Order: sequence, then C-alpha cells, then structure tokens
Amino acid sequence: MSNSLDSAAFDVEGTFEASDYRYFYDTMLTEERSEREVALIWQLLELQPGTPLLDLACGYGRIANRLAARGCLLSGLDQSATFLDQARSEAERLGITVDYRQGDMRALPAEWTGRFAAVLSWFTSFGYFSDEENRQVLAEIARVLQPGGRLLLDLQNRDRLLREFQPERVLERDGAWMIDQLHYDVFSGRLHTRRVFLRAGGQRETHFFVRLLTLPELADWLRQAGFSQIRAYDEQGAPFTLASRRLLTLAVRQGEPAEQSQTPA
Repeated sequence: MSNSLDSAAFDVEGTFEASDYRYFYDTMLTEERSEREVALIWQLLELQPGTPLLDLACGYGRIANRLAARGCLLSGLDQSATFLDQARSEAERLGITVDYRQGDMRALPAEWTGRFAAVLSWFTSFGYFSDEENRQVLAEIARVLQPGGRLLLDLQNRDRLLREFQPERVLERDGAWMIDQLHYDVFSGRLHTRRVFLRAGGQRETHFFVRLLTLPELADWLRQAGFSQIRAYDEQGAPFTLASRRLLTLAVRQGEPAEQSQTPA
C-alpha cells in the first residue's frame, strides 16, 4: 500500500457508500450499543417526549429513529440519499414520523432558524471540512437552536488516539476486509484515512479525513459560535479525562444570535 495521501481530497461518496459501510459497521453498531447510546443521549440532553430535536448527519437513522420512538419530534439531515431512504423505511416499519432531509450541514434550511431545543452530532459527524467551514457548521447549529437550546457533540478523544496511535487497522467479516491506513497531519490537525475494501471479489479505495480537536480548542470554537456552559463527558457519561475513549461535549446556546456573540463565555 502506498504511503501517499492527497491532503485535499475527501471522497464523500466512496466513504459513505451504504453497502460497504453497513456491511462492516453493523457488526459494531449493535442493537445493544445503540440502545445504550440513546439512553445516554436522552440523559445528557435532558430530552422529553415532544422535544424538537435535530440529528445532524443522521445517516440511516440508527439513533434518530430510536429517539423518535421515545417521543422526540425528530428531524434528521444527511448528505446520503441512500442512507436517508433506509432511515425512512425503518421509520415507516416502526410506525414513527421523522422529518428526514438531504442537505449540507454547512447551510441548514432557512426555515429551521430557532426551531430546535436540542441538536445532536453523533459518532464523529463533525470535522469533515476546513477549519473555517467546521466553524460555520457550529454557527449554523447555533442558528437553528432556540436560546438555551443544547448541543451534544460526540467525537474521538484526540489525546488518547494519538497516544495509542496505530498507523493501520484491519477489520475482517466473513472473508471480506476493510483495511485502513492512517496518517495524522500535525499542521492541519487532521487524521487522514486511506481505506481499502476487499469484498465479493472486488476492490475499491476511498480517502477521508476528520479534524481532531482538543477539548480546550473545541470549547473555544463553541464560545465563538455563541455557546456557553460547556461540559465534557466520556462515552459512559462520566467526567471527561485524557484516558476517555470518546469526547462528548455538551454546550448551551446563548440568548443572543451567534453572529452577535464575540466574547467567550
């Protein structure tokens, strides 16, 4: 495998191609894990039946449909039409209603301004753009949140990941392989992944990256976007530490519009 990486390219279609993605990730994202995560989300966001909630980068509705089944007024946005079709089919099977939209998290629908009491970004769904565009995502989230609304971001713990860094990861399922070659760019703070699928006699390759943020850096971005009362937890809902596997960051939208909030809380 070549060590060359194109620092600019992010193969969105190849990375989130539904068939391969579901084939390998479904073995990890089990029913038990999903229910456990939904319970934690419910607790941290202080959700109740009737809460208007946006699942940003909702994928195939693994989390959104479960939260809707608990009574939240769910909207979900994702760029993948295939994932959204799967999410809608599952919602229909469950007899629940979710407003699923295809779109770009950097420019959320204008009619969503001030609609939501909570926004969820789960399973490392933030950090796929330039720093300026990532900040724009936070500004858009602030725009669609009600004053006092809550944001929950689920990201990798950069410090632990780099401390235990492995340049290659391999996942095998029933004779099929997903092989990741990883590179951390110290100048951009991006973790690049070259991913090769070997499945059903075929091979294909994709490339993606994610911006890894320390908690102080993320907190600074959130304050500049108009958030305050920032708290951090691990994947169990306990206080965040350097040893935590995940960084779950909870923030509250300030009362004034995000574009007017320039002073850190």
